Amino acid sequence: MDPDSVEGVRASGGDGPGDAIGPDGRVPHGSSDDPDLLDFSANTNPRVPPDAAETYREAFDAARSYPADNYPKFREAAASFVDCKPAQVIPTAGGLEAIRLAIQTTVRAGDSVLVPYPSFGEYAREVRLQGGKPAFVPHDELLAADPDDHALAIVCNPNNPTGETADPAALRAFGDDCLDAGTTLLVDEAFLGFTDEQSLAGREGVVVARSLTKLFGLPGIRMGYAVGTGDVGDRLTTARRAWSMSAAAAAVGAHCYGQTEFVAETKARVADERARMRERLDDRFSVSPSDAPFLLLSVSDADKSVDDILGSARKAGIALRDARTFRGLDSHIRVAIRAPEENDRLLDALDV
Repeated sequence: MDPDSVEGVRASGGDGPGDAIGPDGRVPHGSSDDPDLLDFSANTNPRVPPDAAETYREAFDAARSYPADNYPKFREAAASFVDCKPAQVIPTAGGLEAIRLAIQTTVRAGDSVLVPYPSFGEYAREVRLQGGKPAFVPHDELLAADPDDHALAIVCNPNNPTGETADPAALRAFGDDCLDAGTTLLVDEAFLGFTDEQSLAGREGVVVARSLTKLFGLPGIRMGYAVGTGDVGDRLTTARRAWSMSAAAAAVGAHCYGQTEFVAETKARVADERARMRERLDDRFSVSPSDAPFLLLSVSDADKSVDDILGSARKAGIALRDARTFRGLDSHIRVAIRAPEENDRLLDALDV
């Protein structure tokens, strides 16, 4: 069996250390549905924008009809947020669907794709689903890679699970290299809204994938979009399925993007809490630098194993993310940045 095929990966449980895939062929993710656990395994905002619930309820009547397939209000709001043209916004049911759409319209059987590691496990899975071959590159070396002979290059910015943003100048230079090579660049900006960095949305040869899930704390509504220009944008627009976003998701998404005070407060809180948590956690773990709403902890020098720490946290009513499922990580845990009082509870449970 070909280990690079979807069937091969499913059968083997992965294609290398830290690339765990379940027996159903799915990539493991953070998040817990146990109401008795405080969830630090998913990187979503613990707070939601004001009046989001009311906006969702008010969309019920509109949901009795098919939504307008051009989604004008959502496209305008998204375009304003990332500074591109509304026509370049392709609405999707979440950021992962935007990633799939980009890969689906770019990669053909046998194509090679530059894939960062450790990073979001869905990239390699989606490449393989199109018959492509992931060419894995350390995430902090990818911008120096040669994009020639690759159909697509993928950058996660900020990278998940390590948390750091790409150098803006290096990222734009790599985008130019990809354009010269005829290689499409996919930039996953799921966490970029937590930073002050500028989006690459609207740049020629680049597909940006965005999600409203993380910044606005509403993963179940499935709000996302891709941004593309020229031939790349035309492919995305043509391949997008009709009614690719629900009426409720479009209404709530447009509302969220108008909440500038909420976004500013969220970024400030996350930055303050991330610095405070890192200082405390450094007493016991090796903590990666992060610009995202999470921290990656190496426990290789800690007094307990990953399993012991996950287990003791769970006994304290807290769910952590086992980061050993990411390629290249074998002794790591990822923790989200939540509200200050919740973060205190985590720090106490980890005895730091």
